Amino acid sequence: MAGKPAKPRRPHGARKPGAREEPAAETGLVIVNHGRAALVEDASGTLHRCTARRNVPRSVSGDRVRWTPTGPRQGVITELLPRRTVLLRPDGPGRTRPMAANLDRIIIVVAARPSFPDELLDRYLAAAEIIGAEPLLVVNKADLLDAGRRFAMAERLRPFERIGYRTLFTSSLERDGLKDLHEALRGHTSILVGQSGVGKSSLVQALLPDLDIRTGALSEATGLGCHTTTVASLYHLPDGGDLIDSPGVRDFDLWTCDPVEVAHGFREFRDYLGQCRFHNCRHLSEPGCAIQEAARSGAIAARRLESYRRIVQAETP
Repeated sequence: MAGKPAKPRRPHGARKPGAREEPAAETGLVIVNHGRAALVEDASGTLHRCTARRNVPRSVSGDRVRWTPTGPRQGVITELLPRRTVLLRPDGPGRTRPMAANLDRIIIVVAARPSFPDELLDRYLAAAEIIGAEPLLVVNKADLLDAGRRFAMAERLRPFERIGYRTLFTSSLERDGLKDLHEALRGHTSILVGQSGVGKSSLVQALLPDLDIRTGALSEATGLGCHTTTVASLYHLPDGGDLIDSPGVRDFDLWTCDPVEVAHGFREFRDYLGQCRFHNCRHLSEPGCAIQEAARSGAIAARRLESYRRIVQAETP
């Protein structure tokens, strides 16, 4: 007796008849992150509220991710794509947390008020050098400086200019310096960093005239009611490029105290690295240190060497 004809086998990977087709994964840009949820922008500029799978590291503004739609303007992040650069911050003993990713430039905003220590600039500049981003010093609220105080501020920042760092004076009220700042940001992914009260929000408003509309769209997409400045957010600039606005801070610490990394963050040290008597010299008090000798001769500012030492000694026994 003849048996029943065998059922035709489905090709490997083919769906069962009537099976629901899974949405194809897409590449997106993280605009803002709230814990495990993030706003991801697709190729058309539409925002989607996405949650991350448990095995996916936390994303931040500027990250590129792979994500899959799960509903109208909803999705799940399945992969964090490799970062070109990432700005970190300490997050407890031996831990770090990313602040923003894929940065080209770090815009360090200061003002006459609140006052700032030069060592704060040293740490921000070192962070930029370590990750490979170009720093720019911006003195905001320039309209509050008379000629004498503006000259004094310029003289205070002159040592940074001598080692190659560019400085801009800006005022969102009088629009002083905004054209040059626009030009510096064009075509790059940049982050504004600085203390609370230096006027970063007013700068962002001046750079993005439709900021209220944009923040309203972010608030609607996140479902959190109103947009706050407690997390970093990415905005597209009208002339090209992306700007990440970070929350104001009272201080900023490097995520590393490794002497090799920190020394690389002080760009004027580089001509002397490798010339010390000992190959593992930490440039603290070792004999035959080329960095210390350069500071004694005036080739390196003694204040910058002391700033380096304080960073390294923060966790050095």
